[in-house]
Amino acid sequence: MKREIKALSVVLMLAMLVMVSGCTDQGTGEAGAKETTTTKEATIGYVLWDGEIASTNVMKLVLEEAGYDVEIIAVDAGALYQGLADSQFDFTTSAWLPQTQMNYWETYGDDIDSVAVNLEDCRIGLVVPTYVTIDSIDELNDNKEQFDGEVIGIDPGAGIMSTTETAIENYSLDYELVASSSAGMAAELKNSIADEEWVVVTLWSPHWTFNSFDLKYLDDPNGIYGEADHVETLARVGLAEDDPELYEIIGRFQWTHDDIQSVMSDLAAGVSEEEAAQKWVDANPEKVNEWIGEN
Repeated sequence: MKREIKALSVVLMLAMLVMVSGCTDQGTGEAGAKETTTTKEATIGYVLWDGEIASTNVMKLVLEEAGYDVEIIAVDAGALYQGLADSQFDFTTSAWLPQTQMNYWETYGDDIDSVAVNLEDCRIGLVVPTYVTIDSIDELNDNKEQFDGEVIGIDPGAGIMSTTETAIENYSLDYELVASSSAGMAAELKNSIADEEWVVVTLWSPHWTFNSFDLKYLDDPNGIYGEADHVETLARVGLAEDDPELYEIIGRFQWTHDDIQSVMSDLAAGVSEEEAAQKWVDANPEKVNEWIGEN
């Protein structure tokens, strides 16, 4: 009987050792699996303007090359700033400052990290083809007949339209501001250039038309249209500590009007957002590698 008890005890001890060993191995396996399956994630907020659609989709592809799973979320400007302040997004490349989105920055700026300027010299104003022989807004009245007394505008509620109404009053222009849409304005510009007619439009840069046509801003001696903006990359507070790699990549992101307008031109031609962004990324590997930090 003692031998049977002793043998049973040995069997039980061996079984316990196997169980302990199995649990230990399983724990190690799970830990190893976690280490190998850890994913890098990024969330980008943006506004539905052509330039911001372009920059956001390009950055999505760049970060995917760096190994990130990327989610992009389109919101209006107010929700974008509030979302950054509340850490709903990791970052945005869509901040027009210091003028256009000044009110949002004044409201939320203390709770947002200003990372870097990604695009310089973003203007609004009155634009004409370069073959037009005037150079300043205060020359418009003397050439009213050439322009049919019209400034071709965009959507009635757009900020540039109200600023242009102020400019017409300030410069005492005998012109009608014709409301249209962004697409309608661009079509009128295209048709006028095809016929080498004089035309003046409300426009901003970056815009795809600057890559398609030879255009110039009319000088604004009274400063009605204000100083040029720049576009900033903004991040949620704490991103630099939480994900230094991501923060460094977005801090290196900077491009030119030619870069962004080439993507915008493809968008205007009906190319999908993803395809237009991929085309630019494929054509600019050195710049992409520089942003990622591989150069």
